[in-house]
Amino acid sequence: MKKSQPLLPLMFMLAGFLLSGMVSCSDKDDDEPKTPVIIPGGDGHEDGDSTEAGEKPDTTVAAKAAIGWPANYDGVMLQAFYWDSYSDTQWSVLTAQSDELSQYFQLIWIPNSGMTSDYYHSRRQTMGYDPCFWLDHNSCWGTEAELKQMVSTFRQRGTGIIEDVVINHKNGLTTWVDFPDESVGAYSVTWDNTNYSAICSNDECNSAANLSKWSSNGQKTTGAVDTGDNFDGYRDLDHTNTTVQENVNTYLSFLLNEVGYAGFRYDMVKGFSARYVGKYNATAQPQYSVGECWDSNKTVVTNWLNGTKQEGQIQSAAFDFPLKYHINTAFGSGSWSALSQAVLANDESYQRYAVTFVDNHDTYRENYRLRTNVCAANAFILCMPGTPCLFLKHWQQYKGTLKRLIAARRAAGITNQSKITAATASSNGYILSVQGTKGVLTLVLGAADVTLYDGQLVTEGKNFKLYADTGIDLSAVKAVTDEDAQPEDNMTVTIPDFCTVADGETCAFFEAPTTWGSQIKCWRWDNHYNYTGNQWPGVDCTLLGTATSGRKVWKWTFNATHRVSQSSTNEGIIFNDGTNQTADLPFQNGGYYTEDGLQGVVSAK
Repeated sequence: MKKSQPLLPLMFMLAGFLLSGMVSCSDKDDDEPKTPVIIPGGDGHEDGDSTEAGEKPDTTVAAKAAIGWPANYDGVMLQAFYWDSYSDTQWSVLTAQSDELSQYFQLIWIPNSGMTSDYYHSRRQTMGYDPCFWLDHNSCWGTEAELKQMVSTFRQRGTGIIEDVVINHKNGLTTWVDFPDESVGAYSVTWDNTNYSAICSNDECNSAANLSKWSSNGQKTTGAVDTGDNFDGYRDLDHTNTTVQENVNTYLSFLLNEVGYAGFRYDMVKGFSARYVGKYNATAQPQYSVGECWDSNKTVVTNWLNGTKQEGQIQSAAFDFPLKYHINTAFGSGSWSALSQAVLANDESYQRYAVTFVDNHDTYRENYRLRTNVCAANAFILCMPGTPCLFLKHWQQYKGTLKRLIAARRAAGITNQSKITAATASSNGYILSVQGTKGVLTLVLGAADVTLYDGQLVTEGKNFKLYADTGIDLSAVKAVTDEDAQPEDNMTVTIPDFCTVADGETCAFFEAPTTWGSQIKCWRWDNHYNYTGNQWPGVDCTLLGTATSGRKVWKWTFNATHRVSQSSTNEGIIFNDGTNQTADLPFQNGGYYTEDGLQGVVSAK
């Protein structure tokens, strides 16, 4: 089919903005890791470890070479689990949704499917980050037959399944250190359960406090020193050990060729040298590979990517954790300039290998969760280069909005290497334009002032509006009839007259969600002091009254007796009820806040 010439970016006037392209910067490391040398015999360790809209991309498992992640990839991924999602993520439950999910997602990431020792002994459910068996995939998520049926069903519909591969560490079967030998058909893994040479010598199991818990004669594990960060939970595998490497290669081959996975999500890759992910992928040749290099520092993540190189080629993508942190800052506290910071997705040298996300199973259950403007944040990653990975909880809550956004990305032809043509922030919002193969999408975030001379409104929601070139076919977007199960509140905030500030007073106001508890507390700090007693969750706020929205308004006023010396790398203010809390918000004296961030300022009278 002949493709029409993409239209020029939308013409618009920006009040208070100077539209400019986002500058790419590269942290590319020219020092490539040396090719490891395997010494035959000896101690068994290495020496010197240092398309068209509506069409779907090919998800064939086999690839001619390990490429890390496809270039110009236009797919979207779903993380199909959250912490303790034992009902929602049953293999049979996901299979039943295959017709719907495969229309919107080309890749689906599922939990580790191997049997754990807890499940082996007592059928106890765990998330799979305590791996024990590598070739037995009967688990709390379903039987191995159900797993293979799910993988096959999705594959027939053009969607690949990504396995959560946990090879940084491993759990014993009956003790801390005894790994089960396994044999299935042509696949076999065996372990040294005499000298325990597969386990790093500096694993915590060898400490004075722990040794007696598994060793009756004081014997310790004999592997090499860990090549990465320690994981204080299960046994850290020694990836310099040739038996470990052979077993990992067998395991990955089993996942691809026996189970039918399309690729891997490597867990906790900071726990062992990046070179081993490169070596394993060069052998297994998955079409898709992404590593969890959890760090807010972009250079740390790009160094990991470069560390996977084999013959000069990066062998895996990485989750864009630096972008995740900036998303929290921008969408959680209204600091829109955070979206202009250098991340993988806006760097042309690395955007191919960027897997972007708003939340995952870990961040969602911890203080890293984005608690507001969730649809706007998903709109942002679905308009950006990189491969967006949506979170199951968000899909369940905002399915209608997310379907329209995915359809818009596909209609415009946005890929993981699309060009950012404009990216501009102000105190009120942010404007992003990205050139796809079929036209430009322009996303307006917050209250950014924009007058469009051309283009069509695709969809809108709380703090975002998405526009497309007039030449883009939006029929797939308009065909979506789903509504969000839990629509985000898009209320207008009006500061009540009863909010006042006295001369010399240091204070802040908070309009609390109706679902929060009966007592709101404040936590306020800077680099040198905590101004709320320095004991979480902080000090009580005073109830002032009820806003026109029907929500209660609280006030915190600084009391000098609550100032405590402390040291912090950042500063801000948090409102909470002991359970729910806002993000870290920038403090403004007299500021009027909601869970979305600063809404206005009350001046002293």
